[in-house]
Amino acid sequence: MPIDQPARPRADADSTQRRLTVVDQALRLFAEKGYEATTVDEIAEAAGISRRTFFRQFRSKEDVVFADHESQLAQAREFLEAAQGDPWDAVCEAVVEVFERFTQWREIAARRYGVVRQVPTLREREIVTVFRYERLFTDYLRRRSPGSADLALVQFTAAVTATHNYLLRRMVRGESAASPADLRAALAAIPRGGAARDAATGSDQMVVAVFPRDLSPRQVADLLARQLAVPPKNAQ
Repeated sequence: MPIDQPARPRADADSTQRRLTVVDQALRLFAEKGYEATTVDEIAEAAGISRRTFFRQFRSKEDVVFADHESQLAQAREFLEAAQGDPWDAVCEAVVEVFERFTQWREIAARRYGVVRQVPTLREREIVTVFRYERLFTDYLRRRSPGSADLALVQFTAAVTATHNYLLRRMVRGESAASPADLRAALAAIPRGGAARDAATGSDQMVVAVFPRDLSPRQVADLLARQLAVPPKNAQ
């Protein structure tokens, strides 16, 4: 075994941190000067790297805006490849891990949100990025749950991704202090494949519930659990 192999995780972490430093400085400049007015040379200088190093790490200014998503997608893919047990739960846990990392990088997420809202080409790129998460989760479920209706898989992954994005955007706008536990509770209320098939076929296992609009996702999940006599997962 090569003697330097154990150092690889540390090296990978250092590389990710260096990239995030460049992302942070770029987003700061975009917010202060505007996306179009900021040059690659200015980003490189602020991050303490050369122009050549910048282009070894990123292909363009647009790429640097979404660089942390590349890391997120890679880590989510690794998590799912190693996941055991129920695949629907594995997707939810992968989504929660993405959210947890974004809470650690909250300033970067908040800066990107402000910049993307102002630049149409970046908004289009964001839509594509969201689709990549959905496709990752859908492809995983297709492999791990081959008996499930494809529409049920697509509906589920769209719902979990939208739920994550809704809570994340509220957090970066300062409208909510949503935690990973809040997201986990909200995801628990989304029907899995079996429930989606029951609804589509008219099975008597379908449950329809109505709740006051001002209830939090956690309160909704807890109330459902009590009414159905199922202990909530986050209480274990």
